[in-house]
Amino acid sequence: MDYSYALTPFVAWFVAGVTKFLINSLKAKQLAFGLVGYGGLPSNHSAIVSSMAALIAFNEGIDHPAFGVAITLAFIVMLDANSLRRQVGKQAAAINQLRAQSTQTALRERMGHTIIEIGAGVLVGLLVAVCVAHF
Repeated sequence: MDYSYALTPFVAWFVAGVTKFLINSLKAKQLAFGLVGYGGLPSNHSAIVSSMAALIAFNEGIDHPAFGVAITLAFIVMLDANSLRRQVGKQAAAINQLRAQSTQTALRERMGHTIIEIGAGVLVGLLVAVCVAHF
């Protein structure tokens, strides 16, 4: 049985998450546990979906129906990361500004991704898929 299809998205998630943590820690000049999560470079979501699409392309070919499904899912996830979630972050910023006088915890404003962050996630996903496909 081929477990690479189950393993690849988790490896891509882990590699992207560790990379994001290291980049954020270097930028903040301290361990950046508070910056782990949505947003940032590279995009975990983009890494996950692109790793699966790439693995299917390597193992089954781009003419396989599963590749069409995977690339469609990847496209939807990346569009969502770039547009919808960024708008949610803008709404959080506006709400935080309105309730600045409150003692309640502020909403997280960093939710979406830039095109560069998404591209970096795709690159991580492709590299993970290449490694899994060849080992």
